[in-house]
Parts: sequence; structure tokens; C-alpha cells
Amino acid sequence: MKKIKIINGLAFCSLSANAFAQNPVIQTHFSPDPAPMVYKDKMYVYTGDDIPGYDFYYMTKWRVHSSEDMVNWTDHGVPISLESFSWARDRAWAAQCVQRDGKFYWYICAQTVDNNMAIGVAVSDSPTGPFKDALGKPLVTTGTWDNIDPTVFIDDDGQAYLYWGNSKLFYVKLNKNMTSYDDKITEVPQSVEAFGGLRRPGKSEDVLQKQEKFNDVYVEGPWFYKRNKKYYLMYAGMTDRTECLSYSTSSSPTGPWKYQGKIMTDQPTNSFTNHGGIIDFRGKSYLFYHTGLLPGAGSYGRSTAIEEFKYNADGTIPKITMTKEGVNPVRILNPYQRNEAETIAWSEKCSTSENKKTGVFVSDIRVGGYIKVRAVDFGKGVSEFSASVAAGLDGGILEVRLDKTDGQKLAEIEVPRTGGWEEFKTLTSKITESVSGVHDVYFVFKGKNITAGRKLFNFDHWSFQKK
Repeated sequence: MKKIKIINGLAFCSLSANAFAQNPVIQTHFSPDPAPMVYKDKMYVYTGDDIPGYDFYYMTKWRVHSSEDMVNWTDHGVPISLESFSWARDRAWAAQCVQRDGKFYWYICAQTVDNNMAIGVAVSDSPTGPFKDALGKPLVTTGTWDNIDPTVFIDDDGQAYLYWGNSKLFYVKLNKNMTSYDDKITEVPQSVEAFGGLRRPGKSEDVLQKQEKFNDVYVEGPWFYKRNKKYYLMYAGMTDRTECLSYSTSSSPTGPWKYQGKIMTDQPTNSFTNHGGIIDFRGKSYLFYHTGLLPGAGSYGRSTAIEEFKYNADGTIPKITMTKEGVNPVRILNPYQRNEAETIAWSEKCSTSENKKTGVFVSDIRVGGYIKVRAVDFGKGVSEFSASVAAGLDGGILEVRLDKTDGQKLAEIEVPRTGGWEEFKTLTSKITESVSGVHDVYFVFKGKNITAGRKLFNFDHWSFQKK
């Protein structure tokens, strides 16, 4: 039985709660350590890129996605990687991007050629790149493994702060150029009052995880921001052998900090670590975090998830429970413009790739897979569907269906050989079915007289024509 949901004054047609399954929000690649940023009425999220199959956090590049509606996420590919930094050798771990004076500064951490961790910064004129190393050397390097997980915030008076730390927590005041600092590095004092727990001297991280139990303790992954004149520091804490998300607050950007409690704990994330960011967008508050719940995932294959929440009246953050459904759309999608195929709410049996000529496109499409796009507003009707596709072999079929994978079929395109897997051609299909209003759209992948495991075609962009 169909139900109508009213979201921000818009009516959305759904078939069941499962139709809105959204977490994790990116399925084509692993996307750990999400760092959200709002720019020009669009949400961006900067992530790592776990490579599963290893018994460690093996990461060599960083990714960026964006969304105007919080549910359909556009893949912008890999604007930076370890190769972007001449001083970096391994461990492309957590990072955050911020905007200042029309430029975008992406603070990363990586292992140096001297076998330590350091923080660097890349710069671009666009939130999606291309980015380049701003310094040609690390911004922060102290010859230790403490220099991980940078978080950056620019205060109302223009002063920028960089926090980071592994077990220990540090900060510096950045200069206005965002690529240097004059003051010395300050270590933040840790106490039960400040962060909920205190480490025993000399205990290694491995021993802590296996033997010690804490109410809470700062571990890594700080996220620094300000709301209503109050400063918030969320971080990955440690409780009973697994990480939680906790936070402290202060009336000053440099403390002293007061422990406020856990935000997300004892959740079935299938991941030892958790790392997140909190941000407001279109009048709503969101927690970004990661889980290990995609097929073949786990603690070394983590993916971005999102939950909406409301602050308590006193500004404290409530306990947040992870969900499969994730968040609701905050606006509708226009089908009568070019829409990138890599703008996805949910997908199965496909991935994304990129090249210099085309940019990012959907690739590795297999029989039985699909792409779901949520909250598409058809208005009063459509007459034609167009898709840009590429194939080195024929036999692939692209179906367009409404609201579910076997829902009403609007269009079908049999994809011929186009001259190569990256030689894209735009094909069209007339639509005779009646359709209007807001629907989820499913691009369903099928094959004709081919084996199920064979690659079908690549998919770059799509659009509809009004009736």
C-alpha cells in the first residue's frame, strides 16, 4: 500500500520504509572518516578511501562527494592522493576541507618518508579540485605518530584553529594564509573533567584496547566547530575496547574543555573505529559517521553514514542511534536537466571510474544491479528519456523504472557497441507511460544473451524531456 510522506512541505510517494534505505550513503567505494562542508547551498563530504582485504587501515587517496538534497550524492572522484605530496609515503588517513576567501584548503595526514605521521595542506579554487600541495612539505611534523586527523575551524573574528591528535590532543592558531602558523604547538591537558577519562602513563594503544576499561577517553578524530557562542569538540573516544563518538564544550576556542558525554556508542557499526563530523544544512543538524556494513566491509572497509538530530534546549547533543533509513531529502531533484549518473542515493553491482575526457562516470555495471535516485519531480509528465552510455560490446540493457526495481517501466535502452568502453554516445527512448509528481527513479541493469558476470556498459549522464 502506498503512503504519502510530507517532507519540508513536499509530498513524497513511498512504498515502504525499506524504500528509503540510505545508510551508508556511498556504496560504489568505501568512504571512511567523513568531513562535511557546506558551500553555496550544497553539502560536500570529504572522505578517505579504504582498500579492504588487509589487516590494517590501508588508504592511498581521498575522495569528495556532494549533495543538494542530502540523499542523492554526486561522486567527484579523487582530487588528491598520496602522489600529490612529494613527502608522503603511506597511510592517507583522515582529512578535512574548509573554505576561506574563495580558496579551499584540504588538511590531510600521511606517513612521511621518515616513517612518521605529518599533517599537510592542499589548496584549490574549487571545492572539488583540482587540488595541489600548498607547501611542498608538511605543515605539521614533530617526528612522532601523534600527527593524525586534522580538524579546522575559522572563528567569527577570522582566527583559524587547527586541532589534531592521536591519544594526545594538540592545536595551533593558523595564520590568515591558512598554510602557516607562528605560535608554538600547544598540547591540550586531558582530564576526567575535560574528556571523561584519563590514560594510565606508559600504556600503549594496543594494551588500552585489550586490557583497560574506561567510562570514556580521548583517542583520535577530533571535530571542532562553534554553535551559539559555544565551542564543541567531538572526538572518537574509547569505551570497553571499541570507539564511540563523544564530545566536550568550552566558552573559548582553546579550552578549558568540559566533558559532556557520548553521542554515539554501543551501536552495531561493524567497525572498531568511528570518526565523524557535525554540521547544519538547510535548517537541520546532521551527524556524519562511518560504519563497516557494506558487503565485504568491516573495520578496514568503512563507509559514510548520516543521521539527522536536534540539539537539546540547553545546546547539548542527544544520544544518536544509527539507522538503515538515514535522512530524508530536503529538496526535490529536477529530471529535466543534465543529471550525472554518478549522482546516487543507492546502488548495487556497479562502481565509478574517472578519466580526463569524461570525468567521473558509473562503471563495472553488472546484470542485476541498479542505481536509485530519490525524490525526482516529474511535474505533469515526460515524453522522452536520454542517457549517455559507452560499451565495447553489445548486450546491455538500461531500464528506467519508478519507485522500485520492478516498478512501472518508463523507458528501455538496448546499449549497442559505441566504439569503446569510454566512447560515450547519447541514446534516447520515447516514453508513452503516464507519469507525474515526485517518485524515486531506478536505473536497472539487465543483459540480453550474455553471462551475468560480464561487464555491460558505462553510464555518464541522463535527462528527461517534458511532455
